[in-house]
Order: sequence, then C-alpha cells, then structure tokens
Amino acid sequence: MSTRQKRNTGLGKLVVPAFSILLSSYFFYHAQIGRYGTEAQIQLEEQAINLNYRLAAHRIERQQLEDRVRLLRNGTIERDMLDEQARYHLNLLHDDEITIMKTSVSQ
Repeated sequence: MSTRQKRNTGLGKLVVPAFSILLSSYFFYHAQIGRYGTEAQIQLEEQAINLNYRLAAHRIERQQLEDRVRLLRNGTIERDMLDEQARYHLNLLHDDEITIMKTSVSQ
C-alpha cells in the first residue's frame, strides 16, 4: 500500500486568511457605503433636518391662514378685512387711492 504525501506550501496557509480578509472587506464596504451604511445615514439625517424646516414653515403658513379665516367667520368679520377682500375680488378702488401692483417672478 502506498501513501501519497502532500507538500506543505505557503500558499495553503494563506487561503483561509485571504478568504477572511475578502469577506470582512466586503462587509466593511457595505457598512460604509451601502444603502443603510454610515454615509447613507448622514444623508438621511440631513434630509430629515430639511424636512423639519419645511414642516415648520408650513405650520407657520397654516397658522397665518387660520388667523385670516378666523377674521372672516360669521359674527366676527372685521370691516378692514371685509373691505380688503371685496376690493381684491371685485377690482374696485376709490378715486383718491393709490394702487401698488405686486408682481411675482417665477424661477
């Protein structure tokens, strides 16, 4: 009966560490740059800050609109508000008034 002996080469000793390094580098890459990695987390936080600012601006705008609507409700209509709305919708002016037209510039 004959036995076959294998030569121990340095290459055989490097297979497991090389595979481990490749596998860990794959996971490290995706932890940094992947869809839920640290860079994506930073972008999501910046987006959340921007959306919070927009939400605050919309809340302020809504509060201003609610205040104007409250002035127009039945029983609490102020004369100035009624006069302003009537003139705006009917395009009416008195002879002694000066009109300043505002134009909006679209971007």
